[in-house]
Amino acid sequence: MNKTAEQYWKANIRLVSILLAIWFICSFLFGIILVEPLNTIKIGGVGLGFWFAQNGSIYTFLVLIYVYAKRMNALDVEFDVHED
Repeated sequence: MNKTAEQYWKANIRLVSILLAIWFICSFLFGIILVEPLNTIKIGGVGLGFWFAQNGSIYTFLVLIYVYAKRMNALDVEFDVHED
């Protein structure tokens, strides 16, 4: 594997790792582990922990998909492996 391919995959794995960590924090940590302390904060009449468990992790996932697509397109152009 040449140096450029190694750098590309390291950047790809780093991006995926960061995005998965963010998703884990929002879904598991905020929605399950820290639900009781977060429920002291109210949003629209419901606790923030409940909101993260029901809606927040889904919204976070959608934003992360968008960020991943944009960032991977930029990486593809940077390493000249884009399809366009």
